[in-house]
Order: sequence, then C-alpha cells, then structure tokens
Amino acid sequence: MHIPASMLHGSICPVTAAVSAVGVLAAGALAWRSEDRPTSSRFAAVTALIFALQMLNYPIQDGTSGHLVGAVLAVGLLGIPFAVLSMTMILVVQAVFFGDGGINALGANILNMSLLGAGLAGVLLQRLTRAGLPRRLSIAAAAWFSVVIGALACALEAALAGTAGWTGMLTAMLSLHALIGVGEALLTVALLAGLEFHGRLWQEREGAFSLGAILLACVAALCSPLASGLPDGLERVLGDLSLAPVSGAHLPVLFPDYMVPAIPNATLATITAGLLGIGILLAVSFSLRAASGLSRR
Repeated sequence: MHIPASMLHGSICPVTAAVSAVGVLAAGALAWRSEDRPTSSRFAAVTALIFALQMLNYPIQDGTSGHLVGAVLAVGLLGIPFAVLSMTMILVVQAVFFGDGGINALGANILNMSLLGAGLAGVLLQRLTRAGLPRRLSIAAAAWFSVVIGALACALEAALAGTAGWTGMLTAMLSLHALIGVGEALLTVALLAGLEFHGRLWQEREGAFSLGAILLACVAALCSPLASGLPDGLERVLGDLSLAPVSGAHLPVLFPDYMVPAIPNATLATITAGLLGIGILLAVSFSLRAASGLSRR
C-alpha cells in the first residue's frame, strides 16, 4: 500500500503533504487533550509492533501478496488520535530510513494509511460499536474499510498526478484490495483479541504488557526473511497496468529494501534491519512522549 516515490509528481505531492500535516497536528492536539491516554511504554511498544508486522507479506492469489497495515489494530490498542500519531511515525521512519514510500509520496501515504486508515476507520469503528454491532465484527469491518479506503485514495492520487487513468486504476485497486482487506480484518481481530487478553492478564503491570508487545515485534522481525517476495497489491496493479515510473525523490537511505547493506548474508541483513527499525521507533516514541501528551508512567 506504500506509494513509491516514482508514482506521484506535481502538485499532488505538496497538497497531500499539507493536508497530512494539518491532520497530524489535529491528532496531536486531540491526543494532548485526551483523558484516556496510553502509557508511554504502550505507545512505543504498539508502534514498534505494527512496524515489524508490516514486514511480513503473505501470499493471497495470482502471484500477489499483502501485509498488515495495522491502523485499526493501533486504534484498538491506543485510541484514534494516538493511533494516527503512531502510524505517522511508522511511515516517516519507513520513508527516511528504509526508502519505503518515498519522501515525495510521504504526505499521500500518511493521508491514506494514517488519517484515513486510523482516523476515518477509527471513527467508523466507534460508530459501529455504538450502534450495537458486536465488537469483533465492528473491528473486522473497520479493518477491511481501512484498506479499501486507502486503495481508493491511492487510485485518486495516481489519477490526479497523471500516472494512471481513474477508471482503470480504481477498478484494479479496489478489486484486489477488497481481498487484501479480508486478510487485514482477520489478522486485526486475531491480534487484537490476543493482545487484549494479554493486557487483561497484566492489567496491573502495564510494563509487562509493553514488554510482551516488544518481544512479539522482535519475533516478527526474526521471521521477516520468511515473508513472501511476491509484489504487494499496489505493485501488482502498477505492473498489470504497465505504468511507466515518473521522476521521484529518491534519497539515499540507511536500510534500502529493509536490509543492512554492510551485512552480506541476506537473511541476517533483513533481520538486523527489522530489529534496528524497532529500536529506532522505540527511541523516537519515548523521546516524543511529552510533546504527544503521553503519560509518563
């Protein structure tokens, strides 16, 4: 779902960057005023966990893979404004350190996966729950929606950038991501149920819950070499439509393609990059806890 640097150009890049900046600032203000704040350790652990889980692509059909976006998982564990901040931090780290998404497409990716994926889908989750729909069904519906709305926004951005025709891009993106959304829904429900159960076991010891989430993130990083190498949904669509890349902002990054270049063994290079990404997000999360309004517990 990460839009590559080569996909967008022109005014769509600064426009989506401006919209995303306003949205993230609004989320920060809501987080600051929130009475229901996650602890610093929970915020950091959940952010690191979602980053690591996004590394695990799984095959779906016709030579295509998908991966967890995790926006609704973040909402369930952190609340809407903190989920938006968490997803934004993940996307920034992925773009800056791993070259995943591209700097010029960062605004669009934050809009699609953070503001729409966590913000709008989080509001949908609240509405469905208040309407009396069973919680797990509400979570599944919101998680599916988070993928589909992101795919729709991606198609619109590509059309506005002149990269692809609106009709063909929309049809290809929605048909494929509607299926990927089913995987997102199932994984989100299962992960949230497991993490919430773990949280109830350690409800008096929040640090133990956070440590468990961090350990799970490390396990995901260790398993990352086993991830499917098939193109993800967006890559598959771009290939099927034979869309030629446009000029994008390709900046040098430390860990291209989620690998450490200095390590010759591909498996070890991938694991190390994943563990370093977890460490970076933990450090950034804790360093920004005061500014984001997180509890210091």
